[in-house]
Formats: sequence, structure tokens, C-alpha cells
Amino acid sequence: MKIPEIPAEFNLSTFLLDRHLEENRGGKIAIFYEDKSFTYEEVIKEANCVGNTLLELGVEQENRIMICLPDCPEFIFSYFGAMRIGAVPVPVSTMALTTDYSYYLNNSRAKVLITNQELAPKFMTIRNELKYLRHFIVVGQPEQGQLNYYELVGNASSSLEVTTTSKDDMAFWLYSSGTTGTPKGVVHLHHDLLYFMPPHTKEVVSMTEDDIVFSSSKLYFSYGRNNSLDSPFLHGAAVILDSNLPKPERLLEVISKYRPTVFYSVPTSYWAILNLVDSSGLEYDLSSIRACISAGEALPKVIFERWQERFGLEILDGVGSTDVGGIYLSNVPGKVKPGSCGMILPGFEGKLVGDDGQEVPQGEIGALWVKNDGTTPYYWNNHEKSKENIHGEWFNTGDKFYVDEEGFYWYAGRADDMLKAGGIWVSPLEIEGILLGHPAVFECAVVGAPDASNLEKPLAFVVVRGGYEPSPQLERELQDYVRSKTAHYKYPRWVKFVNELPRTASGKIQRYKLRAALRNDNKAGL
Repeated sequence: MKIPEIPAEFNLSTFLLDRHLEENRGGKIAIFYEDKSFTYEEVIKEANCVGNTLLELGVEQENRIMICLPDCPEFIFSYFGAMRIGAVPVPVSTMALTTDYSYYLNNSRAKVLITNQELAPKFMTIRNELKYLRHFIVVGQPEQGQLNYYELVGNASSSLEVTTTSKDDMAFWLYSSGTTGTPKGVVHLHHDLLYFMPPHTKEVVSMTEDDIVFSSSKLYFSYGRNNSLDSPFLHGAAVILDSNLPKPERLLEVISKYRPTVFYSVPTSYWAILNLVDSSGLEYDLSSIRACISAGEALPKVIFERWQERFGLEILDGVGSTDVGGIYLSNVPGKVKPGSCGMILPGFEGKLVGDDGQEVPQGEIGALWVKNDGTTPYYWNNHEKSKENIHGEWFNTGDKFYVDEEGFYWYAGRADDMLKAGGIWVSPLEIEGILLGHPAVFECAVVGAPDASNLEKPLAFVVVRGGYEPSPQLERELQDYVRSKTAHYKYPRWVKFVNELPRTASGKIQRYKLRAALRNDNKAGL
């Protein structure tokens, strides 16, 4: 697929949908869902019905449409339907709290909410707090004060003239996952996707219309939307949607049923699948998959090695962000260095910057700045944060890396996750990767904590595997294990055994919550 020169008048939905009719893919399956399938032509008609429904409700260009749905065809129909009339779809997590929903709706000033009957009660509890919401559409059985999605869409025309939009108009928003506090409204424009997405789909996946894509990450996350919407609809491929929680048993069931060729997931899910396969003793056939992709968090080397040994597949680890739009840093087939995040992809530029604003020498840790015309132009209603992260054409990702002599980037954590031990910067990711190699460790997270002299040292939160019990002896064993694998000053001075780790809805560890828990925990022994 050749990316054309983008005209001044450009609506992204026409490129992702109507182009496939022009290229004779109208009858090709675009979506697999449960026992149903939808062709590209059917997706366009359904999206047009949603667009006409929104117009009938008085929705105007640039109005925001909030979508809170699990992965299902109605999500995609609503997303494209809004975009086709020049409105702005704003997907949000189905796992958020009611306080989050109140914030999202009031901050975005969304006039329309599209959700389902299972999630609707959450929104009803905050209905009186919502200043701008006018229409509450429910997929399923609505209650009083709610509109029936199927009745509205079923009575709407499937013919729609797509609204003329500028390539620089707002196309969609997403709210950042909030690993460090209040989520930001990340704005993306109609032209952005054609800059941020092809570097990954072409250089890493080599995606074609023959591919079938399956993602464990859901559509309402940036990574999930990249996987299940941007990638397949960019290339005329098919996507498998599954509304269930991405438990390892369910992921393997879907893979067995639909036989995807490209599997997108996160380190936590790859690890969970491996643990399930090892504990169950059952055989699973992943032979249909030709490419496994990981993002969301750095992939520990131990997971890469165990996955390759078990299934004969490399996991191509990469880094992307909601703000940049997609994956900008990745390992590629035939050029993988396990434990690293790969290299800057063609179409992006990158540099590592120190606290003084200057580029750091090769081998030293710095914050990654990237340049690509698909990066967010600004955060909604957040001028100060926009100025903090956006520097002309460059975007400060806030992620710390160092580059080795071959040009591979190694993730060192977020700027506020880094810690100093013995006056030397230490990446928590390195220690966590080592701990995961110990048979007793199911998952872990490392943060900094003060010792008796009020100097910062590593502390490890550890969830143990079944068959192991937390004990002082196990703590010493884990400390000795890390000492045997890396420099002495990096070993965790304390190991705190916990039942689970706090994560965002997208699976990222919230280290700031662990640090807060330590400050409030008089039993931490520090």
C-alpha cells in the first residue's frame, strides 16, 4: 500500500473505508465477531447509519462523541460513523471508575455517549454531574432516559455523504492511561494516522489484505485501536473482535477458533499464556500466527526466550504512545535483540536528551524525543502540559533509554520511575527482568525507597508463583539471585511480598501507587 500525498480536504474515514470499495475489497470480510462477520461494504453501511443517527440528534462537526464499549462491531461502526460526519469519536475504557467517566465527559464536553446496557448504570449514577451530555445511547436494552442504539440505527439511512473535513481537523481523541495522575485528552488530526501507522505495519508486520489480526489489548486503548482498527482498515485486512476479558484461556480459545496471522499483546499476557501452558500440560496450536507483537511495557528477555522456545515465534517488542499515535521504536524481523526495544522506525526521528536539554552520548541514559507529523498537536484544554512535552516538531516522550553501539534502544523506565543507588542511576526494568527469571517470581515491580541513612535504594514488590510461600529465606534468595546477575549496588535491599500489583486498565504497572503505599505503610520495615 502506497501512502498518497494527503490533500487539504481529507476525511480519514474515506481512506480507511471507502478506498477498499474502490480497490475491490467491498465483499471481503473486515470483522469477525462471535459467530458473525461483516464485510467492508457492510461496515460502511453500518457506519453511515450511525452517522445519520447522530445528524438526526443534532450532532454538528467537531462535537465529541464518547464511546464506552467492549470490543464489538458497534464500537467500530460508532467510531467511523462519528468521523464520517466530521464529529470526533472519543473512546474511553470500560474499566474506569465513575469519577473518571464524569471527568472524561465534562472535560471533552461530549454531547453524545454510546455505551451498552451493562455499563449504562455507571453513567446513570453521575448523570446529574454531566454538564454537556445531551444524548445517552445504549447498545442493548435501554432504561428510561436512554436511547436504543439498534432502533435508532435500524431506522437510519445507510447512504451518507461524508462531511468535508480538513486534513488538520480533529479526527479522534484518546485519554492517556494515567500511570502518573490525571489523564490528558490527546488530540489527533485526520492526517496523523497516515504518518504514525505505516512505519509499524510496513516495517515490522509487513501487513497485507490477507492478514487476520487479533489483539489482546482492547479498542479503547491507543495500542488496541492501532492493532484492531488502524492496522487492518489501513491495509484491507480482517480483525477479530472479542468482548471478553483477555484471560490466557480465552486468548488461546480465540486463536484456535479464528486462526489469526498477526497477534498483538502485552508482556503480562504473553507471560500469563506461558504460565497457563506450562501448568496445564496441554498443547496449543499457534501455527497460524506469523508475527507476534508486544508493546505497552518493555518485554523482559526471559519472556522472549521462553515464548520462542515454546512456540518457535519471536516476539517483536516495540514502544509507542497515545501521544505519538503508534509504535515508533521496535525490533523487526531478522533484526531482534532480546530485552531491547529495537530501533527507531523509518518515518520517525529520535534523539536522547539529558536534563540540560542536550543530546547525551551513546551509552548514557536520556529522555527520548521523537519527531513525526502524526504526533498530537496538543492536549485538550491543557496548555501547560502541551508546552512541557511538545517542542516544535519534537515530542518529549518522558521515557528514558540508552542506545548501544549497534543502535538498539534499551528502556530504562519513565523519568519519575528511575532511582539512584550508590549515586548511580538504576533502571527498575533491569532489576525486574532479572527477578522474573527466578522460578518463584510470578510478577514484580521495583521502586526506590529510603534506607536508614535516607539514601534511595531499590525495593522489590513481588507476587510469588503457586507452590512458593513468602518468607525471609525467599527474600534473601531473591536478593542473592539479583546480585549474581548484575552489579551489586542494583540488588533490592528489601523484598515486599504482595498478592497483586496495581495496574492501569491497559495493564501498565502504576509505580506511583506503590511509592505512595510505601509512604503510608508503617509496616514496610524501612
